[in-house]
Amino acid sequence: MRARSTEISGAPGSVDAAIDHARDEVMPAVQRMDGCLGLSVLADRAGGRCIVTTSWRDEAALQDSREAVRPYAERTTELLGGTAEVQEWEIAAMHRVQEAGQRARSRVTWLRTDPGAVDRAVDAVRLSLMPKLDDLPGFCSVSVLVRRDEGLTVAAVSYDSGTHLEQAGEGARQFREEFAPALGIEVLDTAEFDVAVAHLRVPETT
Repeated sequence: MRARSTEISGAPGSVDAAIDHARDEVMPAVQRMDGCLGLSVLADRAGGRCIVTTSWRDEAALQDSREAVRPYAERTTELLGGTAEVQEWEIAAMHRVQEAGQRARSRVTWLRTDPGAVDRAVDAVRLSLMPKLDDLPGFCSVSVLVRRDEGLTVAAVSYDSGTHLEQAGEGARQFREEFAPALGIEVLDTAEFDVAVAHLRVPETT
């Protein structure tokens, strides 16, 4: 399975309009496209940052959709009044125990390693994080996306509330500052978002 993420940095006051557009206009349109599984939106309302992600059955569906989705991405970017970075990913892992509700929050961590060692980064998430997540209060899901040719991995862990996200912060810090560096994995960035739309609909892949 594959995913396309459009990360947009724009005006904080325009985030809700961009969310509404993604939910009401973009999601119905892309779900009519062959091979589309679903869509999610992560939003940092204070920072004016949104990540719109669509999921696809396979590489062919992802490629075939490129031109069709372009106007929707451009319109979302226009609403936010910012700039967009579009990236395509392989979905390496997905584990979900419950759907994310209206108060859900997500912590996203970007990682880099040698391109030949991407599987090591994925395994680090699987072995270090996933076994512990099911027992954490409010845990909803974890997804892992990779760009193998660039050695990039991004992991998103969602909880049902900001309170539970904060309670899991120490484990996330240990992963970033201790476990990942010990395996030669560079942590590029981490950020927290509201889960504004949660309809990615990727089946369990762990």
